[in-house]
Amino acid sequence: MSTVSVVIPTYNEAAVLHRSIESVLAQTYEDFELLVVDDGSTDETAAAVRSYDDERVRYLAHGTNRGASAARNTGIEHATGEYVAFLDADDEWYPRKLERQVAELSDRAASWVAVYCGVDLVTEDDDGLLDEWLPRSWTRLDETEGAEGGQGLVKDVLLDRLHTSAGSTLLVRRPVVEAIDGFDESFDRFQDSEFLIRVLQQGQLAYVDETLVARYDTGRPDAEAIEAADEAYLEKFADTVDELERRGYDIQGTHDYFLAKFYFQEGELGEGFRHLRNACWPEARQYPGLLYSVATGTVSSLVGGRPRRS
Repeated sequence: MSTVSVVIPTYNEAAVLHRSIESVLAQTYEDFELLVVDDGSTDETAAAVRSYDDERVRYLAHGTNRGASAARNTGIEHATGEYVAFLDADDEWYPRKLERQVAELSDRAASWVAVYCGVDLVTEDDDGLLDEWLPRSWTRLDETEGAEGGQGLVKDVLLDRLHTSAGSTLLVRRPVVEAIDGFDESFDRFQDSEFLIRVLQQGQLAYVDETLVARYDTGRPDAEAIEAADEAYLEKFADTVDELERRGYDIQGTHDYFLAKFYFQEGELGEGFRHLRNACWPEARQYPGLLYSVATGTVSSLVGGRPRRS
């Protein structure tokens, strides 16, 4: 039995899958099993995984595509490690990721149930120009990256302040993952945040103050899909959202703000302003990011619109 079970869900990503697999095999902490869950791929995923001659690599497959949450759950069902770590198929870990995180949790009491780390955002298309040109503080609401704690952090996740990139950074004690029944398979967006909230309801989250993951920003779905998923996300935690709203935290306004930006970026200015009217108003330092979203969306709509992503 390995100390860490690493779960990589994948669907038709044979072209980039080597990046994530090889980053796991290159870890300085070697006591792991790697569960690659093929979620009904129709490309060369199976051959790509089986090309690695390493007994720690295990290939699991779904007969049909069931979604990333279901794929992660299949990995969890087959996991034998003390900890479960997650990695998206198009991301990669830096060599000391597992070493640093296992050491961090090992040094803490059992009430500390999970750990995350710093992330490098790698952009591969024009959608990432904003992150490259403008400081993050100009494009996002207040952040609490590096925060540690338990249920008190739920409000930061719901307020879009705490961005852990859980699908590629999180390492969790396996009994906790099993206690919350893994990922909610009804979610195809916001599944990382939804999962993280339920982890925080079980115990405390630690942080390793090092950049140990490269997360590749390979696009996003259209704004309508994001809005529908966001409604389901807030509905699941409606009681918590209502309590936080009563305490003065503008959860819905925060979500209207980032939905406005998504619509602006697609050139859907009417929908963008509809959400912006209900949004919590950004600070002065965030105006450049908001104006950039409006400007790029306007230009895109004038030249024929940007293609929607699935």
